[in-house]
Amino acid sequence: MGHDALYIVLVLGLFVVPKALQRFRLPGAITSLLLGIIASLAGLFPDDAVVSLLGTFGIVALFLIAGMEVRFGELHRNAGVLVQHLAIQAAVLSLVSWLFSAAFGVDWRVAALVGLALLTPSAGFILDSLGSFGLSEQGRFWVKSKAIAAEMLALLTLFVVMQSSSVGQFVLASLALVLLLLVVPALFRLFAQRIVPFAPRSEFAFLIMLAVVCAYATKHLEVYYLVGAFLVGLAAQRFREILPALSSERMLHAVEAFASVFTPFYFFNAGLMFRAADFGPMALLAGAGFILLFVPLRVGLVAFHRRISLKENLWQGLQVGVPLLPTLVFTLVLAQILRERFDAPGWLVGGLGIYTVVNTLVPGLLLHTPPPEYEAPHLAEPSSPTAGKNP
Repeated sequence: MGHDALYIVLVLGLFVVPKALQRFRLPGAITSLLLGIIASLAGLFPDDAVVSLLGTFGIVALFLIAGMEVRFGELHRNAGVLVQHLAIQAAVLSLVSWLFSAAFGVDWRVAALVGLALLTPSAGFILDSLGSFGLSEQGRFWVKSKAIAAEMLALLTLFVVMQSSSVGQFVLASLALVLLLLVVPALFRLFAQRIVPFAPRSEFAFLIMLAVVCAYATKHLEVYYLVGAFLVGLAAQRFREILPALSSERMLHAVEAFASVFTPFYFFNAGLMFRAADFGPMALLAGAGFILLFVPLRVGLVAFHRRISLKENLWQGLQVGVPLLPTLVFTLVLAQILRERFDAPGWLVGGLGIYTVVNTLVPGLLLHTPPPEYEAPHLAEPSSPTAGKNP
């Protein structure tokens, strides 16, 4: 079969097969990932630049949406509890990283990345699933706030870990990141004042272009595409009032449509990194160990913290803890970094893959809800200026 025909089959497969399997409660993201693993085992698409590029657009879209979902007013409203949650997250991450480093004799950076892969909830997946979990408005608020706060902490930790090989590199990378933080808002302001009046309906193209450029910039800073796309999403959220088109229904649907096209390619491309040797007995043992240890630990910590800080009962705590389980995107990204940058053993990469597939399926099974259509992420409609004033 020629390359053109193979790509056509791939497109049909990624847009048809996941939909067909959703009746069996299998999320489309997991199906696309499994299709990528099958293709890798069959020797298809090895080091394919086209699939890689399409997958890059997918991961950029995911973290652009995650950034656009941040509402700093909501985070500030319950900052005390969120800070406690992040402190617990940081303490557990430090402990897990230290234990992993001591047990396997690996570099502390590898151990830290493994800890992040095991503990960091994937905000994009979780936010897209909120409507199907049957939570109260208060429960949805806490799940959303904790997922976003944890992901922001994880992105900061990822930057520190990846730039810690030398003091000079850390300083230069930090300066570059600060420069990016200053340049992106300036570009939004310049675009609003100088370009929009003469080029109407160009907001979507500008947003996507800037997200891709910034994602590649942070990729060269060795923190993958995540940070750059996320920062652009944050800036877009901040400038929604200055650029009304960024909050229009047309813009929201355009970003969602862009993500729905390219997200399946990201998960398929992520599946291509796995090899047959990654799923040997050691990987199965590691995956089972990760599941048995970290799934109940993460849920229990959330429930216990909410019992102490908010006086909630066990069921209320579990309703927040269980939806925070999925780590799909972050685990896949970190597994790829571990393999490419640190030559991680196959059993570790495979074990992380097994762990993230299972923890992604758990909330839907325990809460008896249909799986989210992760290949069609949805942005919340922007609230009115007076909405944030309600307690």
